Amino acid sequence: MDPAGIFATSFAHDAALVRTRPQQIALALFLIFLLALPILFGPRLLAISTLILISSVIVLGLQITTGYAGQINLGQAAFMGVGAYTTGFLATKLGLPFWLTIPLGGCSAALFGFIFGLSAVRIKGFYLALTTIAAQALFHFFVLNLPWFGGSNGLTLDPASLFGFAFATDISIYYLCLAVAALMTYGAYGIVRGRYGRAFVAVRDDDVAAGIMGIDVVATKATAFLVGAFYAGVGGGLWAYFVRFVAVDQFTLFNSIWFIAMVIVGGMGSITGALVGVVVIKCIQEGFVSLGPSVVSQFPSIGGDVVFALMNVFLGSVIAAFLIFEPRGLMHRWNILKRSYRMWPFPY
Repeated sequence: MDPAGIFATSFAHDAALVRTRPQQIALALFLIFLLALPILFGPRLLAISTLILISSVIVLGLQITTGYAGQINLGQAAFMGVGAYTTGFLATKLGLPFWLTIPLGGCSAALFGFIFGLSAVRIKGFYLALTTIAAQALFHFFVLNLPWFGGSNGLTLDPASLFGFAFATDISIYYLCLAVAALMTYGAYGIVRGRYGRAFVAVRDDDVAAGIMGIDVVATKATAFLVGAFYAGVGGGLWAYFVRFVAVDQFTLFNSIWFIAMVIVGGMGSITGALVGVVVIKCIQEGFVSLGPSVVSQFPSIGGDVVFALMNVFLGSVIAAFLIFEPRGLMHRWNILKRSYRMWPFPY
C-alpha cells in the first residue's frame, strides 16, 4: 500500500521498487553509509560487515528456494562449500581470475543443487529436509576422498586481483563483497518479481493447482533449487577469497540451520526480510562472541564452551519465539506497522 496521494501513472512506476521520494532518499543514504562504512568502523566491525554481506548472498538464495518456492533446504551450507571449493580449485590449480572462478563456483553449486531439486518432485516436507541433509554428507565425503581438494588440509588461495590490483586488505575485500552482494540482491528482486517468482509462489501455495494452471511443477521446483544453490555457490566463492583458506569443517549442518534461522527471523517470502534476518542473527552471534571473554574472566568457573552453548540456546529460543508468536518474521510486523501508519486515522 502506497502513502496517500501516491498514484502510479505508468507501468514502470507501478513496477518500481522505489516509488516515493522519501524512499529514494532513504536508499541513497543507506548506500552512502555502506560505502563509508570502512571509514566509520574499525577492523573488527568491518570484518563482521563483510561476513554479513557474504551471508546475505547465501540467505537470498535460500529465501528463493524456501521462502518463495516452499522447498525445505537444509543443505545450503553444502552448496556454499561446493562453490568455495570450486573457486579455490580453479584459482589455485588453473590460475583463473576471480571474476571467472566465483561465477563458475556458483554454477557448480547450482548443478549440485539441481540434482537434489529433482528429488523434490516426488517428496516434500520432512522427507525433503532429510534429502537435503544428505547433501551435507555427500559434500564431506567427496571433499575428503577426492584427491583434488586437499582432503582435510583444505585449500589456500591467493588474494583476488583485477588488472594488477589485489584485494588483499579488509577494506578492498569488503568493497568486492559489497559489489557482488548488491548485484545479487538486484537479481533476486528481479527473479521474484518476474514470471519465475510468480511460478515459485504458485507451487509453494498449491503445487496441484499450479500444475492445473499450466505451470511445469517439476521444472519450477528444480529451478528453485538451482537458483538457490547458485547464490550459495557465489557466497562460497566470496568466503574463499575473504578467508583465503577453504576447509570442509567450515560448511556444517549447523551453518545451514543458522541460514534457515535468518530466513525465519527476517520473514519468509521477503527479499528484504532475508537481509534483515542476516543482520539480526549475525549481530546476536557476534554479541555473544564479544561478551564471552568478559563473562569468562568475571566467572572463571564458566568455560568458553558454556558460553558457546548459551549462544546456541539463546538463538534457538529466538527462533522458537518467532515460530510461535511471529511466524512470518520481522518484515511482516514492519509491513503491518507501516500500513497502520499510512491508514491512520482510518484503520478500518
